[in-house]
Amino acid sequence: MTSFDFKGFGGLRLAADRLGDENDPPVLLVPDAGDGRGAWRDVAEALVLSGRRIVSFDLRETDTAEWSGDDLVAHVEDLRAVLAQMGSRPVVVAAHRAGHIAARALSPDGAHLAAGLVLVDMPDDSDLIANGTAARISLPTLVMRGGLSPAECTAASDVLTNTLPMGECADIDEADVDHATDRREALLGQLLAFLERHQPRDAMEFKAGSDPRTLRDAMGCFATGITIVTTLDEAGVPAGLTANSFTSVSLDPPLLLVCISNGAGTAPLLRDAAHFGVNVLQIGQQPASNRFAMKGEDRFSGLPWATGQTGVPLLGGSLVSFECQREAVHEAGDHFILVGRVVRAQFEPHRDPLLYFRGKYRRLHFA
Repeated sequence: MTSFDFKGFGGLRLAADRLGDENDPPVLLVPDAGDGRGAWRDVAEALVLSGRRIVSFDLRETDTAEWSGDDLVAHVEDLRAVLAQMGSRPVVVAAHRAGHIAARALSPDGAHLAAGLVLVDMPDDSDLIANGTAARISLPTLVMRGGLSPAECTAASDVLTNTLPMGECADIDEADVDHATDRREALLGQLLAFLERHQPRDAMEFKAGSDPRTLRDAMGCFATGITIVTTLDEAGVPAGLTANSFTSVSLDPPLLLVCISNGAGTAPLLRDAAHFGVNVLQIGQQPASNRFAMKGEDRFSGLPWATGQTGVPLLGGSLVSFECQREAVHEAGDHFILVGRVVRAQFEPHRDPLLYFRGKYRRLHFA
């Protein structure tokens, strides 16, 4: 077992444990409020023996037994931050009130963060249905009752299961449960059945029509560098975004390309820009990569940058900065391919590149 810390909402440190082989499919265990991450240690160890990698963490402490709205929001943001740091999508298993957290954290873009969700003995939560949260959980979800303690099959839990787009229900048969050990064995059996259906241990496969996140995971097995693509808006204000779909195209003429998501806020500016810059990042620029990948803040504030020959903003300290004239724009599904003719490049070859692989930042290691 390895102990470490996640960084939660607002930079709060969340203590965590990791068990199992790094190459096995991941499962994230989220305990109930007041229970430590070791509460399900026996289940975690059994899942490891079944070929799963287990990660568990402690929820942030709250001052009262009853959560306020702000407490719940903080827990939700903590879980989303943890999932963003996982590197590959786990199945999230949440106990009791942690189910309230997990359901909200995985709606509506949960398929980008997790491979599945298991809600164990979650108390009734009418708001999940009333405000449409449950209907937006677009990943396989198992509603399990009686997994940790005797539980009645309520009408509300049936409604929740039917509201979930990919909902399933499992009830632990009380007739087969004589004591806690039997209950844990039944819980483990239901978990493993769900995992085998939705997170098989064999090699993952993408076929046309499959979950697009599976293709994204496959593409993530190709290690890339990271760039920040920059330009100016109509008022001359610098703008930019983080992109890792970048490559050299030709030396004669000198061409490169970068793929831009049609949904990116800066996409319209880059699509129409006569000139743009591509800044290849070095390991010290990870904070800049994070900033330009987020929404709603002044991305250039506090960062060293200067205007290039063509007027585009170039980031100081980059491994390489290319100034480009737009050569062509090609439509490509949910992205467009921006081809640039390089008119100037400045570079510092002695720095190490910032790399990205399987959803995590990496750095070079030399034998």
